[in-house]
Amino acid sequence: MRPTAPDPGDTDAWNAYLAEGNAKQARKRVAADVLLRDPTGRVLLVNPTYKPDWDLPGGMAEANEPPEETVGRELLEELGLKITVYGLLVVDWVAPHGPWDDQIAFIFNGGTLPQDQADRLHPRDEELAEVAFVEPEEAGARLGERVRRRFTAAMTALTAGRPLYLRDGVPAP
Repeated sequence: MRPTAPDPGDTDAWNAYLAEGNAKQARKRVAADVLLRDPTGRVLLVNPTYKPDWDLPGGMAEANEPPEETVGRELLEELGLKITVYGLLVVDWVAPHGPWDDQIAFIFNGGTLPQDQADRLHPRDEELAEVAFVEPEEAGARLGERVRRRFTAAMTALTAGRPLYLRDGVPAP
């Protein structure tokens, strides 16, 4: 049975009521990656030390962290790189799989890095083994299936000039 809502004028009781409801709601894991290119159109991939496939730069959001700030934090930590986010390319609802609950995954447009900056990129922490700028076709071969579908959609969104919403890597109807 749902408790009766208190009078919203009773701020303490109202906030306690809302907090109880909030505690019962589902929590989502949030991943945020970025599509970064060099002046020749190659895309930046990272090779994480903790999983088998290459990935886009980015990572998991911390509690109450906006996804675009996640990208900025992760790139600064892992690559020593400060970027400007130029907009959203993809939102993907990822169904539960293996031991994981569902998640929301974002890809943002990080634009194009100047060649001298792209040439100097290297891992700055133990989470990355290496980084590489590769042709988009090669990126597809290096990425795992889930990220590959998301990456392909991000390239489509970049060309189309509008973000795409996916469900498990497939454009939603």
